Amino acid sequence: MPSPLRRLRAAAVAVAAVLATAAAPAAAAPEQAAAAADRVLRVYNNNIENLVVNNSDGSCTRVSGPDHLTSMLVDDAGRTGTSGVKAPDILIVQQVRGTGQITAYADQLAAKFGLPAGTYGSIVVWDDPEPWGSTHHCDDQSLGDLKKKQTNGIIYHKQRLTLTNTSKYWSAGWLKPGTAYSGGAGCTLYKPPNNDDGTTNEWKWKRTSAIAARFTTKDTGTSVFVATMHLPQENRQNACSGDGETGIGGTGIHIGADATTLMNSSTIRVVGIDANRTGIPASTLSGYGMTGYGTAATSGSSKIDYLFVRGTVQSSPVGYTVAGTKSNHKALYGFITY
Repeated sequence: MPSPLRRLRAAAVAVAAVLATAAAPAAAAPEQAAAAADRVLRVYNNNIENLVVNNSDGSCTRVSGPDHLTSMLVDDAGRTGTSGVKAPDILIVQQVRGTGQITAYADQLAAKFGLPAGTYGSIVVWDDPEPWGSTHHCDDQSLGDLKKKQTNGIIYHKQRLTLTNTSKYWSAGWLKPGTAYSGGAGCTLYKPPNNDDGTTNEWKWKRTSAIAARFTTKDTGTSVFVATMHLPQENRQNACSGDGETGIGGTGIHIGADATTLMNSSTIRVVGIDANRTGIPASTLSGYGMTGYGTAATSGSSKIDYLFVRGTVQSSPVGYTVAGTKSNHKALYGFITY
């Protein structure tokens, strides 16, 4: 029979074990740990130019959706084509032909990561915009024709984000050719009745219609605002955002009333723009809490594409610009922790 002293020692050991168990934190479930480790929104912005590239010799090359995605998506070190490239959460795009092209492109994105068709949702300003223009600078007219329908869109990961609201579209501003300009004087909204003269470019204004959406993350309920814009070529020389307006900081950029309402109720804010204008400062949207990312040229030797973010953006060893993007424009990206 154990002695009283042994029984006392055994009891003390048992009590200590209970206290240690109670004090130790419970191990997180694997799925909880994975979710916490992946609280990163992977965001890209690119004018995909209808997946047709203009070459310097006047020819054009059609690019497949999968090839374009491989050339644009990067890992945390800004490298394409590695095992560290993860499925993006938001793609802000300009110059898609409409619902048909953006849906196919979104499904190709899903397939690239072994996900079923429909994993990515999409929004476009115009479902099937009217064609405009002549050759689109392609010596093969069949390729030029692929660029005749242009609208702007947003692609989002439906397993990670819930779409809660979409803004009404808003029009860009422009200086109609032949109109005098003086600090915004002469500027109008780029839509009828102030669109292009003649039938060739009658519908060109639709390529510059902007749209925004508000999402919430499914894991934390964090609100996310996203907008896509494409400003007219005329904005390069004469900043216009509307009737007699030069836009935020004289850049031609403005955000529509419905979009502003969504933005003001969102924690994370992202705006992707092909502004057709150089020299736009990173601080341009600081009044909305956003900072510009991307330091390299995005179209030839010019930087005309911009990504503005309100949120904690991971550092980028390549300046947030993907040099090898298979488009006339280099993609910009930002990985946002939340």
